[in-house]
Amino acid sequence: MSDALEDDALWDEFHRVVNMTSQELAAWLRVQDSGERTEPLPDEAGSPIGQHVLAILQKRRMDLTDGDVRVMREVVDLVTSQADLANEPEPESAEETGRRHRLMTLGHDPLKATR
Repeated sequence: MSDALEDDALWDEFHRVVNMTSQELAAWLRVQDSGERTEPLPDEAGSPIGQHVLAILQKRRMDLTDGDVRVMREVVDLVTSQADLANEPEPESAEETGRRHRLMTLGHDPLKATR
């Protein structure tokens, strides 16, 4: 990892925007990936980025890799650009529900308070 202050800020920001617990995210990834007749293995459910976010949530800060740091930056940027973190209303349309589901794949549930 690079600069310690920058890393501290990224760690804090990542855990602020990722407001789902690892258990909530794992359950969501399984639900999101399940089909009518099949359900993925728990460790294989979800998108690659969703799986990486889940792995990061289960790590200590000192165990992060450079790849983890890249994903953390990407998730912070994506969630920040797609979510109104200060004032997120209940989804009222299919488009808003789809937006919520995309954000949840990154570990951010707009209906939950941000940490």
